[in-house]
Amino acid sequence: MRLEDALDLIEEVPDFPEPGVLFRDLSPLFGTAAGFATVVDALGERLAPEVESLAAVESRGFLLAAALGYARGIGVTLVRKPGKLPSVAGRIDYQLEYGTETLELPAGTVRAGGRVAVIDDVLATGGTAAAACALLDQVGAVVTDVAVVLELAVLGGRNQLPDVPVHALRTL
Repeated sequence: MRLEDALDLIEEVPDFPEPGVLFRDLSPLFGTAAGFATVVDALGERLAPEVESLAAVESRGFLLAAALGYARGIGVTLVRKPGKLPSVAGRIDYQLEYGTETLELPAGTVRAGGRVAVIDDVLATGGTAAAACALLDQVGAVVTDVAVVLELAVLGGRNQLPDVPVHALRTL
């Protein structure tokens, strides 16, 4: 499947999760084997060759990073919402497009000096990606890339990541 055809499977849902927000639903993409494989392959092609592991942002980043980690033969660390981890290496609060959130990094999953790429589905305001990068920085990891399926350029998320290469398969 062509990458553009795979990305065209993403649906727009108005007024979700609240009025005025146009949500991009990747569920139809994830549910189409050829589309999902195409997107995972395309993300993998864009990552720096020195990447040693992936940091998957909850929750749709988990799907992408798991498939990508398997394909590249590298591990995946799950960056979680609070209360989901038995042992926490770091915690950070950050702003979303429509509220605030917290992320936690599990203890013992990322080594100091490890080269890690952050994987998520959408880059909007950049708060989530910047928070994940900050958590990795707290434990001494080196963030090599941020890779997403969609970038919502009007929200300026890339500006929150001035020192990290950002790879988006589609920019709106």
